[in-house]
Amino acid sequence: MPRILGVDIPNDRKTVVSLTYLYGVGPKTSRELCHKAGIDPDKPARELAEDELGRLAALLERDYVVEGPLRRQLAQNISRLRDINCYRGIRHRRGLPVRGQRTRTNARTRKGPKKTVAGKKGVKDLR
Repeated sequence: MPRILGVDIPNDRKTVVSLTYLYGVGPKTSRELCHKAGIDPDKPARELAEDELGRLAALLERDYVVEGPLRRQLAQNISRLRDINCYRGIRHRRGLPVRGQRTRTNARTRKGPKKTVAGKKGVKDLR
């Protein structure tokens, strides 16, 4: 199994598809990488030579932000929003949707499972 930037990429898939297993590399970026490195995108990943893997790793480190640094950058962006107390930062802190979605219904992915609250008593129950 070839290893690029500390991530094992699948052997049996095409190189273009295997590169998308890296965090921050999608189909378009993976095609660009193959083109820049001069590698056949349809070649299975197991057939990549050591020098080809080295070229890919060098390109990724030089021209792209992927894996650990990208995750760190995203975490820093969110913590900056939290620190300056902007609307988006407050929504992140409270675990609510950040991009304007409704929360009266739905939003279960962000809010978690329902927490049932006892309802109001009916008018007849008060007499």
